[in-house]
Amino acid sequence: MRFRAAVLRSYGDPFTVEEVTLDTEPAGSEILVEIAGCGMCRTDLAVRRSAGRSPLPAVLGHEGAGVVVRTGGAPDTGIGVGDHVVLSFDSCGHCRNCRGGTPAYCESFASLNLFGGREEEARRLTDATGGALAPRWFGQSSFAEYALVPARNAVRVDPALPVELLGPLGCGFLTGAGAVLNVFGAGPGDTLVVLGAGAVGLAAVMAATAAGALTVAVDRHPQRLTLAERFGAIPLPAGTAGLPERIRRLTDGGAQYALDTTASSPLVNDALRALRPTGSLGLVARLHTTLPLEPGTLDQGRSIRHICEGDAVPGLLVPRLTGLWRAGRFPFDQLIRTYPLADINEAERDCDAGRVVKPVLLPGGRSR
Repeated sequence: MRFRAAVLRSYGDPFTVEEVTLDTEPAGSEILVEIAGCGMCRTDLAVRRSAGRSPLPAVLGHEGAGVVVRTGGAPDTGIGVGDHVVLSFDSCGHCRNCRGGTPAYCESFASLNLFGGREEEARRLTDATGGALAPRWFGQSSFAEYALVPARNAVRVDPALPVELLGPLGCGFLTGAGAVLNVFGAGPGDTLVVLGAGAVGLAAVMAATAAGALTVAVDRHPQRLTLAERFGAIPLPAGTAGLPERIRRLTDGGAQYALDTTASSPLVNDALRALRPTGSLGLVARLHTTLPLEPGTLDQGRSIRHICEGDAVPGLLVPRLTGLWRAGRFPFDQLIRTYPLADINEAERDCDAGRVVKPVLLPGGRSR
């Protein structure tokens, strides 16, 4: 079948919206999804800095959501034609971590999600000249009108929900909310500091507020701090003098938890100094340089760890987040601006410039 997709042909060039061909039908536990909307995540844009590790040309996109139009016929997936689904990250399903309920730490996570897809699967997307395109970005490649994915990637959702807006629940919003709800297990009386009020950080703020925790949000953009305050956080500019001391005063002696979304070494050290004894810091942003920790930052039982995909089992966390949204307690839709797929380069520019928190591409062409 032929359909439109946004293709990244080189690390420095714009996306081009082209007609591509899917050379196969769904087989086994695969499903073909008509994409209603796909979030743009900074992980997509980081491909431009991947130094050749991500194969190009490629169809990116890994926050897709839409409607199942075909299945491979496997009877045990629980997903059928007409189902509305949110697509999340890929995992093998059979390694020790997948079997243990931690698919975000699948032993094949990098190869399945970041570097071209499953080794046993040939490239099946081609361009108008017959040239191969790397599919399977996070098992999806959903900057497109259609995506062929393993049913394991998909979470069925209520068709009454606005499916075109749900895609970011599969990665960015899942990561921030999962860090708070799964990793920290934050609840009433707990204190949290969030460094970086982008999509992941603001999802963490919303989840913490829903859980009853007190949250301080740190960012350098006043408009992001305004959003964080709207969602229940105490706003604090990143350049505030004596930042750790200010956070400790606001959190009655120090935060129990901190979440860094910035990969900024100074802010990471500030966050550690702002923790109370036995406090925990989670890192979600990918570090590109050595992280120097200042003396004393890990004293008194403080700890630091990396968090991938919010430690989520998507089939459990996505329904929890949509339930909170319906209850008015996780208003993720307020972070979204939609763009037609043809405007993907404008969406990227707006994302890079901080003019939008979460761009969502609509392959059908409409935006709001």
